Amino acid sequence: MRAVGFYEYGNADVLQVLDLPAINAGEGEVRVRVHAAAINPTDILSRSGARKRPMGKTDTYANKQPVDSPPYVPGMDIAGVVDQVGENVDTGVNIGDSVVAMVVPIGSHGGYREQIVLKANAVVPAPSFSNHVEACTLPMNALTARLSLDLLNLKAGQTLAVTGAAGAYGGYIVQLAKAEGIQVIADASDKDRELVLSLGADIVLPRGNHITRSIRERFPSGVDGLADGAVQNELVVDAVKDGGAFTAVRGYEGTSQRNINFSQTWVRSYDAQFEKLSSLVKLVEENKLTLRVGDVFSPEDAPAAHKRLEAGGTRGRLVIKF
Repeated sequence: MRAVGFYEYGNADVLQVLDLPAINAGEGEVRVRVHAAAINPTDILSRSGARKRPMGKTDTYANKQPVDSPPYVPGMDIAGVVDQVGENVDTGVNIGDSVVAMVVPIGSHGGYREQIVLKANAVVPAPSFSNHVEACTLPMNALTARLSLDLLNLKAGQTLAVTGAAGAYGGYIVQLAKAEGIQVIADASDKDRELVLSLGADIVLPRGNHITRSIRERFPSGVDGLADGAVQNELVVDAVKDGGAFTAVRGYEGTSQRNINFSQTWVRSYDAQFEKLSSLVKLVEENKLTLRVGDVFSPEDAPAAHKRLEAGGTRGRLVIKF
């Protein structure tokens, strides 16, 4: 069974095609024949060693004890077809169903593999009109956006600023917020302005280190909440009003000030949340969330895909197709 992984942390060239043993679904699990796996910035961090997984933990691989040792297989987004269902699975997913899932990697248990076993409640039917390449771009980024909005706890009519709005996470934040009646102020470069407007942003401001000043010019008291997809951290805290909310995607904790509610968006807390992922699939089918593919690569070309993502400027997810 083919996978893409590495034995030592390093640059993109450490990635290679691996031959891993076949696996079987246990009780409460399903096995998915993976046809597509999206590439995310977190995969770059994992491969480089910048974000190493704590030892001895298990997540979506319920009935076995995966070892967090090489070879390491990255990947948090998969789409494919269920080819095995274990006992006592009651989620309604059957053999032959096209599905999507978020994966929490540990050791060789990552999304860049042709076959993966997951807890049944991590796997949901894919959007009905999408192919595997399109569908795999949904789970992790959309769940991250969903968690961010839940942490911000904004109501219809309130204001949300989104940095990195042209990216996958930022784009989903914009669309989810608009679906809930929230006014969205987003950043974008000149070339991405029309894209961000098409996602539903009410106001699009030039991206960069002056975004806080630009927001305050429009909203002198500040915005009710801010989702920092661009990882600008302290540079954008002042855009939030007193008593507002700020959520970060890379662990930034913030300095206690002005009664702002700081939170960190760690998507692993939404692992195996069947209802949450299913609700996001429904929004795709209602044309409220957009699946965006940047380019498609073979497993052998995974190093080139990682290099392209690291170079920046991609709009839509890069995908490994098995």
